Amino acid sequence: MRSVKGKEWYQADEVAQEYDSKRFSKGGRLIDRREKEAVLAALGPVEDKNILEIACGTGRFTVMLAQEGANVVGLDISRAMMVQGREKARSAGVADRIEFLRGDAARLPFPDNHFDAVFAMRFFHLADTPAKFLAEMARVSKEQVFFDTFNDKSFRVTYNWLLPMGSRLYSNDGVNRLLADAGLALADAKHDFVIPFGFYRKIPNGIAQPFRSLDLAVGGTPLGDDFASVSYWNARVTTDTDESSRAATRASDAE
Repeated sequence: MRSVKGKEWYQADEVAQEYDSKRFSKGGRLIDRREKEAVLAALGPVEDKNILEIACGTGRFTVMLAQEGANVVGLDISRAMMVQGREKARSAGVADRIEFLRGDAARLPFPDNHFDAVFAMRFFHLADTPAKFLAEMARVSKEQVFFDTFNDKSFRVTYNWLLPMGSRLYSNDGVNRLLADAGLALADAKHDFVIPFGFYRKIPNGIAQPFRSLDLAVGGTPLGDDFASVSYWNARVTTDTDESSRAATRASDAE
């Protein structure tokens, strides 16, 4: 994948080796569980489906979906991350259901309508050309595109500048424009985590749960939707998707 902020940082061996332990230990376990629930709820049931994951990283979702019976291709820029993913797949006994590929998300090496579903988690906040990436995801999917974003009206703005990779934040209107340009129709959107990820990662899991309960209580109100730090977008491929995807790719190539 190209045009991604901090890609040298992301590809470092030491980052790959510590990625899961730093983000999904302590209170980060709540984040891991919620993200996996979001993916399964959107894509499931996945048995015998052919699924592409963009930016598969260490294979958290790739392995989970294979365990649910899906055939999964995981695409990532980082060889070091995929080493971790392959080890997870072998340990889980699902290596035969997963193919890990190093590739460019702006030029996916697959024909049109190749997968039943295409998804990306923890990717669009890094993408410098989100329209091109989303258009490619739509092009190779028969039915569904699912992804998450970090939001520009959230507490994440208070520490975003500290992150080694940088981070792109999105408005709801901005995402809706991206979907329309890619020929995708929004089927559903979920908004979550008024308390941002960075807070949960710093506190023990036992302490994190009461904060998560408060977070969910606030998140169930209109105020929670307005200030959620994360959104999950579930979109459907339309008849106009192919032409929209090609147009977005031509426009990006001309930049």
